[in-house]
Amino acid sequence: MEALLSKMQSAMTVRGLTPLTQEAYLRHVRKLGEHFGAHPAELGAEQAGRYLLYLTEIGRSASTRNQCAGALRFLYVVVLQRPHYVGLLPKAKARRRLPSVLSGREVLQVIDALGSPLHRTLALCCYGAGLRISEACRLRVQDIDSQRMVLHVRNGKGQKDRQVTLSPRLLAALRSYYKQRRPSGAYLFEGRSRVRPLTKAAFQKALALAIVGLGIRKHITPHVLRHSYATHMIEAGADLRSVQLQLGHASIRSTARYVHLTESRRRSLPSPLDMLGSKPGAVFG
Repeated sequence: MEALLSKMQSAMTVRGLTPLTQEAYLRHVRKLGEHFGAHPAELGAEQAGRYLLYLTEIGRSASTRNQCAGALRFLYVVVLQRPHYVGLLPKAKARRRLPSVLSGREVLQVIDALGSPLHRTLALCCYGAGLRISEACRLRVQDIDSQRMVLHVRNGKGQKDRQVTLSPRLLAALRSYYKQRRPSGAYLFEGRSRVRPLTKAAFQKALALAIVGLGIRKHITPHVLRHSYATHMIEAGADLRSVQLQLGHASIRSTARYVHLTESRRRSLPSPLDMLGSKPGAVFG
């Protein structure tokens, strides 16, 4: 199997798939083989379809199943040269849910609960600049442009670079963190080895431990900090296009969902019930 996975990884690298995507695709192909106790090259579309059904039965999300289907399509079309299998790997219909959003007070509670300066500053980057946790973990010292007050986000989703606004408060937090930690390697938020950045899993674990006992009845993840940033930006009057650029969304449709989450907009919407009989010509007036 290792030879097949190595060949697949080389093909993905040539086509410019991100390291995270490569890691996920290889994991899905490996698990397919382990599930049937056979080499993935010996398995056909029928077994692949049964494996996707198995993922459904054990409760894997639609996004996870679609990622697995993408990995198997790449395996069959690019690596094994069996394009006729693709039509037998259906795409799961994802349920579109509105993300959790924290209030300003809850954001402060979460950040204050993170005892480590490293974890606290990472959280500030996710909320203060709308960064994905993977983007925040990979920040380098040279990505902070205090003259132009921007953060350079390198190799974001879709392997795209972008610049986001650096607020004075976030800059002050980053400077304070740097003075305390003095990172010696390339990354601002170093892992244990000081050669690689802190992993997403390490921050997720620290966040999960920090929020215990806060009494916030919301599902809190690093991405919720980004969701909260976008929602609060729109509440403050930012236009959708500006928020889209800050978040690095390819489509404005991805940004538009935050409009539905803004409390100020919800509170300002009148109900027809409240207008009944309130003025001449009104309903039942």
